[in-house]
Amino acid sequence: MWAPTLQAPFALKLPHHLLLQPSLTSNTNTTLVPITAAQTSRPRRRRPRLSFFRAHFQTLKPKSRPHRTFLTRVTSDDGDAGHHTHTDMEERESSSSSGPNVGDGYVALFIRMLGLDHDSLDREEAIVALWKYSLGGKKYIDAIMQFPDCIHLILNLLRSESSSTCEAAAGLLRSIALVNSYRDLVANSGAIEEITGLLTRASTTSEVKEQALCTLWNLSVDEKFRMKIASSDILPLLVKSLDDEGVQVKEAAGGVLANLALSEFNHGIMVEAGVIPQLAKLLRTDIEGSKVIKKEARNALLELCKDKYHRITILEEGLVPVPMIGAAAYKSFRPGLYSWPTLPDGTQIEQTSKTPSRFGASELLLGLHVDDENANIEEAKMNAVVGRTQQQFLARIGAIEMDDEKKQSELATGQQLTLLPWVDGVARLVLILGLEDESAIERAADSIADASINEHMRIAFKEAGAVKLLVQLLDSKNDAVRLAATQALERLSVSNVVCQIIEAEGALDPLVNILKNPEIPEILMEKTLDTLGRILDPSKEMKSKFYDGPVNGSEKGSDAARGPYGSKGITGDVAHTPISKTNPREAVLDSRVITRLLEILKTPTPRLQRKAASILEFCTVIDPSMDTITSVDIESGLDVVFQQKALEDMESEVDYRQPGKHVLEVEEAGLVISAASRLLTKLLDSKKFCQKIDSAHFTKLLCNILKSDIPLRNKDWVAGCLVKLGSLSGPRLNVDDPINMEVTLHETIPRLMEQLKTSFSPQSKEAAVIELNRIISEGVVDSTRAVAAEGGIFPLVKLIEEGSERAVEACLAILYNLSMDSENHSAILAAGAVPVLRRIVLSERPQWRRALHLLRTLPTLEGSA
Repeated sequence: MWAPTLQAPFALKLPHHLLLQPSLTSNTNTTLVPITAAQTSRPRRRRPRLSFFRAHFQTLKPKSRPHRTFLTRVTSDDGDAGHHTHTDMEERESSSSSGPNVGDGYVALFIRMLGLDHDSLDREEAIVALWKYSLGGKKYIDAIMQFPDCIHLILNLLRSESSSTCEAAAGLLRSIALVNSYRDLVANSGAIEEITGLLTRASTTSEVKEQALCTLWNLSVDEKFRMKIASSDILPLLVKSLDDEGVQVKEAAGGVLANLALSEFNHGIMVEAGVIPQLAKLLRTDIEGSKVIKKEARNALLELCKDKYHRITILEEGLVPVPMIGAAAYKSFRPGLYSWPTLPDGTQIEQTSKTPSRFGASELLLGLHVDDENANIEEAKMNAVVGRTQQQFLARIGAIEMDDEKKQSELATGQQLTLLPWVDGVARLVLILGLEDESAIERAADSIADASINEHMRIAFKEAGAVKLLVQLLDSKNDAVRLAATQALERLSVSNVVCQIIEAEGALDPLVNILKNPEIPEILMEKTLDTLGRILDPSKEMKSKFYDGPVNGSEKGSDAARGPYGSKGITGDVAHTPISKTNPREAVLDSRVITRLLEILKTPTPRLQRKAASILEFCTVIDPSMDTITSVDIESGLDVVFQQKALEDMESEVDYRQPGKHVLEVEEAGLVISAASRLLTKLLDSKKFCQKIDSAHFTKLLCNILKSDIPLRNKDWVAGCLVKLGSLSGPRLNVDDPINMEVTLHETIPRLMEQLKTSFSPQSKEAAVIELNRIISEGVVDSTRAVAAEGGIFPLVKLIEEGSERAVEACLAILYNLSMDSENHSAILAAGAVPVLRRIVLSERPQWRRALHLLRTLPTLEGSA
């Protein structure tokens, strides 16, 4: 985008014989020429050789005419900056077709005056004259650039202590940088570095900053200079300039940032510099004359919004990306006609007076008079009402999308997007969901999914009434709309409160119907399983009982607001909305649904297997008899899950070539196996299932899993399931039992060692080491080897120094057993056990005899003992 051009402040009358003659047919009358001169109170000392020249010639401005400030996005030489329009420079060039003679000697005289051999006053007047002369258009700039070395003289003037000199020099560079053919020369001559130094001065005025930043604005049109600008010290100065008191400085800084954002490689640097909070603040606040500022800020943020992580940062700053769907799409909007007002989420306002007023005043004035003592309307509800009112009003008058706003978003991103404050953005998206344009509905649902990043936004969409509309869209015949609605509900269902509302609005039936279709895309299946799993999760109800209590002593939601005009209050406690009886959870127990879940268990996709296993587990809570589940061949699905491909490929060469990928696969396999183990544990409560399961086969599978490298936290349910599976043939209390040994070696000991290493509680460490000593003292085969393999020697030695007497006693016993194996001697010595044991012996602590026995087993004291 080009920086704006300036109007010359005032004009001087030139003698006729010194006027430039652009052509023989041009007007020969006296011309008023714009010029800006530095104001000073001190007398100027003029050298005699320039007295005649200064007396008769002040500037080279060819003629006086108004110049419009014209801002537009342009195409640079490499065509990287989007839409191309005529610039103000081109307008002036065409309007001055009979321009000056570029060979006129006065330009050369003024450029000569820029030399270091002239005094500062001469150089100041010369640079001011050349700056004003350059405002005439490209032909006048060409006249100056006949002498390309003058760029170095102009850059030298940026170091001047005079503000007017610096302003004129920066302004001339700004004019020259407008021309594509001279932009490289300006940048390669060191303009960016000189401007950086100029902007870092504490004495730099707003006028100088404006011209310097506008020069950068013009240079940043070219992509090859954007990286140089962004990677220099200018970026922090640009961010700081957004807080400047001068509106023009803010506009210029915003313009540079908008151009820098056009190059994706600058996005990371800009975000790290704190650009997003500053630009978002400009969009949220009303500033006098801020149209250009907001335009450039929105353009920059829309470019940054293309990255999903930066989009989250923008959302956290209170701005919501909203699709631009065109004013024609809003013509299908029909405001609801209510006999009695309701909140956006459908909450009814209870009516006490059954007799309406004669002219409907009770409805009109409802809410204008509220008893302050009893009013308890949540802020989220009030924001939803305000947002709905504003957006519906704009839609009804046809002003919801302005043409210039739409063009701006198209120029910025190539897509029709805009950014709105979250109150308006949430209401706008919900409004679009109620229109007839399916493509607009799809984009709005996608935007809701993207914007549901935290509890605040999810509650905002719930209060705005998005849940009901999204649930209705689950029955859409359009696959894209149905997918977008499912994704939005999946993101909203993360909130326990919103999840209850989704179930209350009757989402179970359409979600189950989607799941029954075997031809749906995998992404739709995954989102459907996620949403169903959260709705059916029994822990959700438990959380609501413990965490969704009354707020601020409020006892009853129906008495939240009580006022005159027939208004008693707002009914419907959103945190405790009753579950609809028309959509019971028993619908999930349909045999077609169970069969479909079994098919998903047999798929090779771990994330789908995990979600299907979780839903089947929740079904065992809905139907404790588990007849529907056990009626299908559920064992075949579990068999597939317990034989994960990631576990089979642990020793393959592929793992060594792609270790990061293998770690993720093992992590995912652990989650799937843990979910399947929970399901199998619940199914073992069914006698019918226990009679037909091959316990030996599943015992072997689970034992192999315990020996695998899946995360330790995922082995808890595997161990529990294995013990319960082994109990089918009778109680197994002997430690020598194979199942008990496998659980102890591969789950219990690693868990105790992790507790010993990571816990910050001395009591927790003491309990872990005492339990570990008990296991070893019972003579479990290979238990000491398992402790050593888990790296337990070092934390045991450390606990001897820090632990209680009981912990020290247990640690010494474990280390003594470990020292019976000579392979552990080097590790015990490396852990620093010898000095610690000697201190115990010399101080004659209660454990000194055990410490002495341990010292004698170590190789360092074999001779001296």
